[in-house]
Amino acid sequence: MKVRVIPIILLRNFGVVKTVEFSVYRPLGVATNFARVYNSRGVDELIVLDIDATQENRGPDLEYVRDISEECFMPLTVGGGIRNLADVTSLIQNGADKITINTHALEKPSLIDEIARSFGSQCVVLSIDVKKDEQGEYKVFSHGGKVPTQKNLIDWIREVQSRGAGEILINSIDRDGKMAGYDLELINLTASQSKVPIICCGGAGNLEHFVPAVSAGANAIACSSIFHYTQTTPLAIKETLHRSGIPVRIQ
Repeated sequence: MKVRVIPIILLRNFGVVKTVEFSVYRPLGVATNFARVYNSRGVDELIVLDIDATQENRGPDLEYVRDISEECFMPLTVGGGIRNLADVTSLIQNGADKITINTHALEKPSLIDEIARSFGSQCVVLSIDVKKDEQGEYKVFSHGGKVPTQKNLIDWIREVQSRGAGEILINSIDRDGKMAGYDLELINLTASQSKVPIICCGGAGNLEHFVPAVSAGANAIACSSIFHYTQTTPLAIKETLHRSGIPVRIQ
């Protein structure tokens, strides 16, 4: 299976933002413009996360998703505010190929089963936001990294797979936006417990960060800040991986 390079677009107040540790929001521009650029650069997939939706207790903005999907000619994954099967149906009808859920899956794990039964496991990307506590143990957070949960990380990884999640998006809150490298320990731990593909997120800052992440167990590389604040392109990432003997799709 080829390793994928996946940009992430974070939406707040319906504009693209950069975050640091899931806070300190810096506005960057209009999502449709970003989707158009990524489409021209041959990325493998695109993930769009509405980080306001759950906080505001609302569902996805379908018009915005439809506008992005019209500029997007690669698989599109959408997350944020997905509360039930009806929300998923609406997103698929408006251009999403996959959905990603986090908070509402933690609150109602059977939602994973419902989506997988209706649309297939390939449609369900389970997002897990993780932060280390003072003892150095990984803790699972909900509500955009704001609320600690009682979920044990390893148990949750195993449970979401058993319920039908087709992929796991593992996010390091500690590394988010700092561009200092991925949490390789977290990636390795997740991969050791997972039989489904792992998408790693949080920390990419230069080309040297990608091969170690794949070596640690990631099947896909998700990143954001590196594209906004450096000259690094998706193609440069793929060429770096390719030179290390890692299979990637190069147009």
